[in-house]
Amino acid sequence: MKIARLVFNPIQENTYIIWDSTLEAAIIDAGESSERECEIIDKFIAERGLKPTLAINTHGHFDHLMGVEHLQRKYGVRFALSSKDEFLLKGASVSAELFGVRAGDMPETIDIDLDGLESISFGHTELKVIPTPGHTPGHVALYEPTSGVLFTGDTLFRESIGRTDLPGGDYSWIMRSIIDKILPLGDDVRIYPGHGEDSTIGHESMYNPFVVEVLNDEVNYKN
Repeated sequence: MKIARLVFNPIQENTYIIWDSTLEAAIIDAGESSERECEIIDKFIAERGLKPTLAINTHGHFDHLMGVEHLQRKYGVRFALSSKDEFLLKGASVSAELFGVRAGDMPETIDIDLDGLESISFGHTELKVIPTPGHTPGHVALYEPTSGVLFTGDTLFRESIGRTDLPGGDYSWIMRSIIDKILPLGDDVRIYPGHGEDSTIGHESMYNPFVVEVLNDEVNYKN
């Protein structure tokens, strides 16, 4: 599996294009928000002869959604999101305005509900869907075990974690997701977050202050 990271929109969100030997591709958290950014992603796809089939979202915040409608219109991709974040999808344009961002058209419906889905596939690639609520109720991480790669969205960043002060956020749940769902995957697993640089689970276990204070029993994250 090959991975490319493109950074889009005023929130500097990571959009990932992933593909395999079939040249079928999935776009994770499509955030392109302007004509210029749409041209950038289209050029990338065309130069490599890729065939996008899926737009998969780790969660429903507007900065991760702004490019989905473009991909649906141009490539006919199916849109995957947990229905637990549907309320965020419906309010995405308003949320963008509150952050001073002009969002444009947003997807109207979910084609593939990730809630309760164990995996999602394209080409020869299967991504395991891991529920990681906390940043949002329907947040998921996407894990490809053969490559040892985990797309963490806005749950776990390099030496930080996602916000839990937005609607549907919960600190206890995001830490449960990290400690109980992500860390057990192993130190060598490389994480690709929704913002910022990639990392490894091992690095986060050692240097992420939010994780370290829990592992050292300095914070009771369960209450």
